[in-house]
Amino acid sequence: MKEIAVAKVNDLQNGQMQQIAVEDSQILLSKINDRFYATSAFCTHYGAPLETGILCGEKIVCPWHNACFNAIAGQQQEPPGLDSLATFATRVEGEQVLVKLPPEIPQQRTLEMAKCIPNTDDRTFIVLGAGAAGISAVEVLRQKGFQGQIVLISAEEKLPYDRTKLSKNYLQGKAKENSLSLRSCEFYAQHDIELRFGNAVTKVDALKKSLTFEDESVLEYDSLLLATGGKARNLDVPGVDLENIFTLRQPEDVNSILDVIKDIQKVLVIGSSFIGMETAASLTQQGLEVTVVSPSNVPFEKVLGDKLGKMFQKLHEKHGVTFKFGSKVVEFTGENKVKHAVLDNGAKIATDLVIVGIGVEPNTSYLEGIKLVEQDHSIPVNEYLQTEIKDIYAAGDIAHFPYAPMGESTRIEHWRLAAQQGRIAAENMLHQDTDNRLTVSQIVPFFWSGQYDLKLRYVGHAEKWDEIHIDGDLDRAEFLAFYLQNNKIMAIAGVNRDRDIAAISELMRLQKMPDAATVKDQAINWVRQISNQ
Repeated sequence: MKEIAVAKVNDLQNGQMQQIAVEDSQILLSKINDRFYATSAFCTHYGAPLETGILCGEKIVCPWHNACFNAIAGQQQEPPGLDSLATFATRVEGEQVLVKLPPEIPQQRTLEMAKCIPNTDDRTFIVLGAGAAGISAVEVLRQKGFQGQIVLISAEEKLPYDRTKLSKNYLQGKAKENSLSLRSCEFYAQHDIELRFGNAVTKVDALKKSLTFEDESVLEYDSLLLATGGKARNLDVPGVDLENIFTLRQPEDVNSILDVIKDIQKVLVIGSSFIGMETAASLTQQGLEVTVVSPSNVPFEKVLGDKLGKMFQKLHEKHGVTFKFGSKVVEFTGENKVKHAVLDNGAKIATDLVIVGIGVEPNTSYLEGIKLVEQDHSIPVNEYLQTEIKDIYAAGDIAHFPYAPMGESTRIEHWRLAAQQGRIAAENMLHQDTDNRLTVSQIVPFFWSGQYDLKLRYVGHAEKWDEIHIDGDLDRAEFLAFYLQNNKIMAIAGVNRDRDIAAISELMRLQKMPDAATVKDQAINWVRQISNQ
């Protein structure tokens, strides 16, 4: 270890962070209540410089995707990502701030985890599903000291992977398939997390507390987390079984698409929400001619509204995308391979490849003994993510959970929210029927989307609104859009306002947001607002 002077005492004010170069690496120095703390400098999710985020009390909020870390202890407090920050001892000598550093400065660390000791705890906790919720849950169980058996089950054979990259970097050909993996087999073996992959569960019997696999084997559990996510919707029209018609949900889907586009030019994307529009952007950047068909009037109409939708439409059209709005595909034609899509107005569109991006539906057909939401077959849960059967929890895309700002239950399909719910469910599995349980009330939904060079951040959740107030300039793509209902701010979408979005996210969590009238009447410095909390 070596001790290095990295700053002077008066270089930072309380509540400030500074990224500091140390030899061939970087560290982050934070000043909190007149004391200095040093951590690794970059977010463990995608490597964002944390200096450009915000510091609220002891919490660092990443500006890109709102992962949160404790500035003193370094541990991750909110996803996305799985690892925590490395920490380094500091002291003050005279006017100098000194940091003790190892020869090689690590940029992240994995929190300590308990081992499986059956003689101490003979319970079996099963997590069904290896997406964002499932992989977060199994790690939290071990981090919080669970010493029983943990089994992580997935119908897919692949190790847990970052699904958010599929329609972006991976489809653009900018990422290798092995870069999608989030953890290795060795990691799970080291932490006594048993993997059962590639053998789908066909039945969960809630009354017998057992799972039946497709090979007819049976596994019993003491506590179960359902985190099976969604399955891609497809069209129910003639010709949908022709070759070169795909949904996009798994790496294999993208691999097939990348193989096809080597020899074709025309692509038809069905759907104008996030999967559809990210797919259109990615394939346009691959040099293909892309047409988007949608029953909506603009992209993202139901999520972002007309004004932002038109902004995205112009962006895509600038890059060569053609839109057919107010239309639905009623038939595909071709010999073996798709050649045309027939629209409901009788028009025919020539295409070599079709990608259907019309959303997902909850994957819950395996359940027995639990009442589902009639509308979409999602799983009703309480504020602890507990189903009507106390030993079974649900998280992620399949969970229909109480969302306080709306005053009713809903289902939200966000990667970060699924990871948040997985963490909460894991803690509650450990603390069932105690006062130590966590609730979903602490969750502030957040998602992101990247199309061409434009990065959208969205915090909160609005299924309907009275009006959208714009602070900034849509034409210059630098703005905050406030979704207002009953004088409340339900959600905010932003472009090139990352620090503001990070600050707003924390203000929403603290329930310190101003009302809608104030936002409309005043220019608010959001970073200063959060620094005053």
